Amino acid sequence: QVQLVESGGGLVQAGGSLRLSCAASGRTFSYAMGWFRQAPGKEREFVARINWSSGSTYYADSVKGRFTISRDNAKNTVYLQMNSLKPEDTAVYFCAARPVLGRPDKYDYWGQGTQVTVSS
Repeated sequence: QVQLVESGGGLVQAGGSLRLSCAASGRTFSYAMGWFRQAPGKEREFVARINWSSGSTYYADSVKGRFTISRDNAKNTVYLQMNSLKPEDTAVYFCAARPVLGRPDKYDYWGQGTQVTVSS
């Protein structure tokens, strides 16, 4: 069982930065950790992923070069550093976890989400 708690959302002006945190409890070493987002009236979309053991990362094209996903093993926490934010980045951001060897599109554990609002 894995529990995830996100924090760090808020209101920021376009061009600004925010760092989201996802504190994980439970055994996560063999998991892939993902960030997703959902804007009002839109479907949830993938943002970024990191494999906990190897540290390898993968990004959606829409955030590549602006967002960075990382993890802190000692704190069992995954971060999403978001720079050069745009109004279209406004969404509820969710942290999720799945076994590394599981289906890439099936995340088993989800956090409660944190709101990010980017004003123009």
